[in-house]
Amino acid sequence: MASQTPEPTESGADTGTVTVEAFGATFDLDVTRLDCSAEDLREQVEGYERGERETFDCAVAYPDDFTGRVMRAMSAIPFGETRTYGDLAADLDTAPVAVGGACGRNPLPLVVPCHRVVAADGSLGGYSASGGLATKRRLLDHEGVETP
Repeated sequence: MASQTPEPTESGADTGTVTVEAFGATFDLDVTRLDCSAEDLREQVEGYERGERETFDCAVAYPDDFTGRVMRAMSAIPFGETRTYGDLAADLDTAPVAVGGACGRNPLPLVVPCHRVVAADGSLGGYSASGGLATKRRLLDHEGVETP
């Protein structure tokens, strides 16, 4: 269960960032890109962590740039599945390293599931959210994905 109600941090009041704790990690989410309230988001994160939901019901305002294109591609990866950086790169006609960079700039980890993007060799690749690869592994394990 999410261990803390998402509340704007002191800087969050100015930036629109809400901090949520879940899966033993802290996630800073740019709620200015979502059409739901901090309370709705908190409830959805708690439901996801409890295994009661697989998706989030907040519409996302994707950036109009390369990161936004990668975010849309990540959002299409179903719960319990993964794609490689190379898979997304092929779909977007770019290089896997560029996809990895965009994953690292994702302002909505959890909601836009960058944890579902892995390396071609089956390893986890990277994860820039709190807790790094240990958090990515916990999220994938939660979704029933076997991890190395």
